[in-house]
Amino acid sequence: MVGNLLELVILMLVIALFAFAPLGYFIYMYTQKGGEPFGDIEPHGDSESKVLDMAEKLINMVKGVAGKKTETKEEE
Repeated sequence: MVGNLLELVILMLVIALFAFAPLGYFIYMYTQKGGEPFGDIEPHGDSESKVLDMAEKLINMVKGVAGKKTETKEEE
């Protein structure tokens, strides 16, 4: 019984080591590079993308349709 319990504890420690290794690596890199864990990267929103442009057009189209529907309901 003690052998089974010891085996289970060791197995759980090995699993925890593998589970938290990425977090430890991230913290290590964060402290090494002065608060920039991935180096000098471009901020979000500054790069052009066809997908982002298409999504923006779709959102504006939906807003326009929704705006027209509320205007017609207010007139009635």
